[in-house]
Amino acid sequence: MIAVYPGSFDPITLGHLDIIERGCRLFERVIVAVLKNPQKTPLFTVQKRMEQIQACTQHLPNVEIDSFNGLTVHYARIRQAQVLLRGLRVLSDFEHELQMAHTNNSLSTEIETVFLATSNEYSFLSSSLVKEIAKLGGSVNHLVPKSVVLDLD
Repeated sequence: MIAVYPGSFDPITLGHLDIIERGCRLFERVIVAVLKNPQKTPLFTVQKRMEQIQACTQHLPNVEIDSFNGLTVHYARIRQAQVLLRGLRVLSDFEHELQMAHTNNSLSTEIETVFLATSNEYSFLSSSLVKEIAKLGGSVNHLVPKSVVLDLD
């Protein structure tokens, strides 16, 4: 079974990596799909984000990194994926993610959304938080892979 784990990953965090690693134990292949979102102004280019993800997932033989624009379910269908993989941190994530899961199901009933609850140590973590801490000169060593720490310096 193929799962697509979509997101902006700007930058990838240890919380994202936790979901990817756990997803790899559940699915034959996990496609980490970087969304090209014209409504956001990312810190890193799509290409750089893909390089960051590649660098920290080399130990996972069943991971593929790609990028896309448009609807996630359309991308998943093109990639012949049966599952959209999503991580849940807090209650507000659940509300948004459940709404998206229902919307995606209304667009494509053959693709299921599977939620993984984040590990406790990453339940507060977001890319936005990482960027804010780094911008203000704080250490993010415990929040992102080492290669991303270097990119944020």
